[in-house]
Amino acid sequence: MSVPTDHELELSVAGMLRFGVTAAAIVSAVGGFLYLRQPHLPVSHYKTFHAGSLDLRTISGIWHGAVHLDPRSLIQLGLVLLIATPIARVVFCVVGFARQRDRLYVAVSSIVLLVLLYSLSGGF
Repeated sequence: MSVPTDHELELSVAGMLRFGVTAAAIVSAVGGFLYLRQPHLPVSHYKTFHAGSLDLRTISGIWHGAVHLDPRSLIQLGLVLLIATPIARVVFCVVGFARQRDRLYVAVSSIVLLVLLYSLSGGF
């Protein structure tokens, strides 16, 4: 494999971002369409806050529901894909800069990736 140029890296990152956002939009739209097709939607009462289902708070629960075409799980999966897209971009950049043997950008991108993962983990 040849070393990618900066322009090739930019094009591949742009394509990956475009794919991630498009996939998230399609999955969320399908979930929204299925959600609106449900015949008996419960009426929401906004005087008290009701937390969502526990299944929608874990990746495995979201995936299990999405496989069974649960509308709320599909919408949630679309949001997870949307959140994962910039993280995938940073991973993609770390790999691309490593292939270019650019140590400074690998280090900076790795620090950004660690900060993103730390913030997603809830800061321990």
